[in-house]
Amino acid sequence: MKKRFFKILGISLSIVGMSMLSGCASKQAPLPTPEYVDLERLMGRWYVIACTPIIVDKAAYNAIEHYRLDENAKIQTTYQFRDGGFDGEIKTHTPVGWVYDEATNVEWRMQFIWPFRSDYFILHVDEDYSETIVVHPNRKYAWVMARSPEIEAENYERMLQRLRDTGYDMEAIRIVPQDWSGEKDRLEQMKTDGL
Repeated sequence: MKKRFFKILGISLSIVGMSMLSGCASKQAPLPTPEYVDLERLMGRWYVIACTPIIVDKAAYNAIEHYRLDENAKIQTTYQFRDGGFDGEIKTHTPVGWVYDEATNVEWRMQFIWPFRSDYFILHVDEDYSETIVVHPNRKYAWVMARSPEIEAENYERMLQRLRDTGYDMEAIRIVPQDWSGEKDRLEQMKTDGL
């Protein structure tokens, strides 16, 4: 019970912090987002290649983010990772998202804990929907993701450059270690769970 309380408190503080910083974002130039994102193509499993950690995922390994559009047009999200190492405990968070700007599908709202909501934007998605960058508009939080746990160094650098050009703090970005060679059971469970 005590452990759950601190977990919820940590998430809440992270979300409140991001929400409070949203006001600063309005003074900056608008984010150079895609003109349109095909929501259906964006759904599914993404491997988190790098991110700006928040309180709960500072030592994340083998992190994935999975999106599923439900019958109410809500984005059922599963963020799952091993904590502290490749053999660490599996942590799972299940925020709910929804598209805020339906004309483009690039601006979302995410709710980890009621009543707190946070803004998320799709900063980049490549033509074949195999790489994406999701950001918070305060230019402090970003997630670089791909459909595969490994991406070409050139592609990774290109995505980091996009974050740099947009004003994100590159010193805060952490590479998320990905090695799925010992994750057979987890992969099977993810498949069973639809992740």
